[in-house]
Amino acid sequence: MKRLLTLLSFLGVVVLATSQEVAMENPVAQENLAIQLPTPSFDSNTSVENALLTRRSERVFLQDAIKLEDLSQILWAAQGVTWEIDTMPRWFIGEKWFGGVRTAPSAGALFPIELYIAVGNVESLDPGLYKYKALNHTIVKVMDGDKREDVRKAALNQIAIKNGQVCIIIAANFGRTEYKYKARATQYVYIESGAVCQNIYLQCNTLGIGTVLIGAIREEPMKVALDMPDSETPIAVMPIGYLIPKEE
Repeated sequence: MKRLLTLLSFLGVVVLATSQEVAMENPVAQENLAIQLPTPSFDSNTSVENALLTRRSERVFLQDAIKLEDLSQILWAAQGVTWEIDTMPRWFIGEKWFGGVRTAPSAGALFPIELYIAVGNVESLDPGLYKYKALNHTIVKVMDGDKREDVRKAALNQIAIKNGQVCIIIAANFGRTEYKYKARATQYVYIESGAVCQNIYLQCNTLGIGTVLIGAIREEPMKVALDMPDSETPIAVMPIGYLIPKEE
């Protein structure tokens, strides 16, 4: 009887693992596993001009948990949909239409950017690696456990990543843009990633959150650490955390 229970337990683990793998490859299953983020705000008490004036790269943060609504706001600022389009417009030339215009400009509206979120300390979220789904403003967990240390090791052991309560990893599927722009695609994708980075910087500024752009990463170790598909390439890491109040 004991052997039978052990065997059934083992089979249960195998079935669970297999079902999780299938779910991550199935868009419908992913939607069922998705975590709906709070609705983002479209206004604040900080002007664009003031956010530009006071934006700084920060590497030391409070160890307070990030509020889920603040993480939601930052992800929307980075890649949120600002104009929903159900049908493919006449001007679109590409392999796949992703359904709308986003906060950051994209050559040919091909949207190659993918955002991973290594969560360590966020209210109402388990530690783990998540992926942002812009069309329905959700996140899907792709790996369990706090991955910030793995991210730090792949980013030349930079201390800011250890200090951040969350790390946003900017990645890209260059193939989406290459479909239309061929040899120019790489340049366009990096331009787009810069726009995403600036959006994150400015939105963090309005929330009292600090961040820094880290481009010094080893691509292959980062891909392995985050189990990225071959079609994606990591570009940069942005750790975030609430700012330490300055003494007056």
